Amino acid sequence: MTTHVAFLGLGAIGTPMARHLVAPSFELAVWNRTRARAEAFARDTAARVARTPADAARGAAFVVTCLPTSQDVEALLDRPDGLLAGLARGAMLIDCTSGDPTTSRRIAARLAEHDIAFIDAPVSGGTIGAERGTLTVMCGGDAAAFERARPVIDAFGEKLVHCGPVGSGDALKSVNNALLAVHIWATGEGIAALAKAGVSPAVALDVINASSGRSFASQQLFPERILTRAFPRTFRLALLDKDAGIAAGVAREQRVPSPLLQLTSELFRAAHTMLGEDADHVEAVRVIEQWAGIEIK
Repeated sequence: MTTHVAFLGLGAIGTPMARHLVAPSFELAVWNRTRARAEAFARDTAARVARTPADAARGAAFVVTCLPTSQDVEALLDRPDGLLAGLARGAMLIDCTSGDPTTSRRIAARLAEHDIAFIDAPVSGGTIGAERGTLTVMCGGDAAAFERARPVIDAFGEKLVHCGPVGSGDALKSVNNALLAVHIWATGEGIAALAKAGVSPAVALDVINASSGRSFASQQLFPERILTRAFPRTFRLALLDKDAGIAAGVAREQRVPSPLLQLTSELFRAAHTMLGEDADHVEAVRVIEQWAGIEIK
């Protein structure tokens, strides 16, 4: 049987995710705040372009959202042409936004009043993982809702994990990304110090990556993006700033002493302010270079 699915949010991650739902088992409707992007997607696929969020949701068993923030998702609920005007009782909202647990719990409660299920399902794996359909999907919600959503998220995910109640997927994703931020910043500081001490950054990374200090940042991001000065735009610094801030908030809410998470959040907020909305997340290292007076290459 064909399952009706709506996908809202055709950004850098959302577009390749939605492409995996263009399949005989799904009938797909798409909506994007910039309509031209939805129309371009539809020209290459069998998807239907929806005029409004309500139009996209109407008749859909599942609505997938992939927007910058939880607040963006919440804003789509109650507006006259919003999701609640189109979602039927018994439908489900799968929110793949890298969101914040508090807002997700509020959205879930709001939808439950209308007998609509909800799971937060942020993803990890970047644009390459989205294109390949190999994303890790971290899901918060009850176990039955997770199993019900599985056929949809399996289309674009490879590792599907039920993390706990609503909000737990968001919490885990934010901490994961905060750790990425920690690794980028710490590696940047260390390599900058070594470069000023006369150690080649390439040599330093070669040794670190064969030793206990290695990380995804040192193994892939620094050799491929920083030493080459390539800095491809794959994940905006603004979004990593947002995620690090969410992780810092989770730690505060749980009363966990977290000086490193709090400092990392502040550093990435400063880098975001200095480098602007369009900078890639790895470009945060440019701030370290500026402060240190040296270029890592």
